[in-house]
Amino acid sequence: MSYILTTQCADDVGLIAKITGLCHEHNLNITRNNEFVDKDAKRFFMRTELTGEPQSDFLDKLEALLPKGAQLTLHNGAKTKVVLLATKEAHCLGTVLLKQFEQALNIEVLAVIANYPDLEPLAKGFDVPFHFVSHVGLTRAEHDKQVGDVIASYNPDIIGLAKYMRILSPEFVGRFENKIINIHHSFLPAFIGAKPYHQAFERGVKIIGATAHFVNNELDEGPIILQDVTSVTHANTAEMMAKMGKDVEKTVFSKALQLASEHKLFINGNKTVVFS
Repeated sequence: MSYILTTQCADDVGLIAKITGLCHEHNLNITRNNEFVDKDAKRFFMRTELTGEPQSDFLDKLEALLPKGAQLTLHNGAKTKVVLLATKEAHCLGTVLLKQFEQALNIEVLAVIANYPDLEPLAKGFDVPFHFVSHVGLTRAEHDKQVGDVIASYNPDIIGLAKYMRILSPEFVGRFENKIINIHHSFLPAFIGAKPYHQAFERGVKIIGATAHFVNNELDEGPIILQDVTSVTHANTAEMMAKMGKDVEKTVFSKALQLASEHKLFINGNKTVVFS
């Protein structure tokens, strides 16, 4: 059977030898390995692909070998469980649902939740449950509580904001800490907030982009996962830029979900470690 071992801990001498040595003792074959040391933060990150059958005490023995506070997870081949939040725009949501249908992503979309009913036919077309949770007449905290309760009923690994045009409350972010991935229609840190393509047009930029990032309590400033760009010219209007940007957004968003599903992402303070 195949597994992925993810390791994050304080850096120390001989960590790779300790991890690989224990894998050998448990007759686990390492088929791929990636590691990184953040020398400034003195943090060690490692992702190891394994075949074999680890004994029940494997993680306990490994934890005893590593610095105190080590974060260890042994992932089996199960698909990553995802709940998607959306508003009215279909391009990011539709791309993920189509890729799931094509089995091009290692994810299972458990449900779509939206604050407008517009995208229900799209979700239902892929046999994915759709929940309409209106924000009308509710405070942000009240609406987030209702949405969060629906999410919690599915217990997902990841929450993807597929152009979910709502600012999340600190309570919501804390409830699903380090699980929320957003797609922002700008090459962050430039053009934070609303209407980034109009901001880009006013500045006369020559490239526009999109950024997938983890969500924290600072608007559009969570740890960046992935970015991409496309070229524009003086002849492109803000509306044209927005249309071109949608192609970049949907690609970056689906790739970020794929990285998460393959356990290639580590949050490292206000940054990420992303293994290819």
